[in-house]
Amino acid sequence: MTEIEVPENLRYTVEHEWIEQTAPGVVRIGITAYAQDQLGDVVFVQLPAVDDAVDKGESFAEVESTKSVSDIFGPIDGSIAAVNDDLDATPELVNSDPYGAGWLVEIAVPEGTDLGVVLEDMLDADAYRAVIEG
Repeated sequence: MTEIEVPENLRYTVEHEWIEQTAPGVVRIGITAYAQDQLGDVVFVQLPAVDDAVDKGESFAEVESTKSVSDIFGPIDGSIAAVNDDLDATPELVNSDPYGAGWLVEIAVPEGTDLGVVLEDMLDADAYRAVIEG
């Protein structure tokens, strides 16, 4: 098996999403290189609208590939602060650059949320590697 890219600076979920804090109270979300590899060629991404609520553990978006449609689950409670509009025209960015240009959304957490604590509870790179290597 080839080595799947798992950047050390990100946090992960068992649903194969990555999380990166981009500003105070804001995280960027995408799917991992492993997830996009399992999906195959991404042909469509359905994202929520800015200001839509996101509930931890609930589906808020979909990624459609040539193989299947996969739900994207909220890794954290909050509201959509930004969406990656580039995915409308070029959904394949999810495949070609999952940790960069292929990001999905940014989520603003509720005021008073200690994002450091929330992120600490998520998987680090080593723990995520253990999940995908099973």
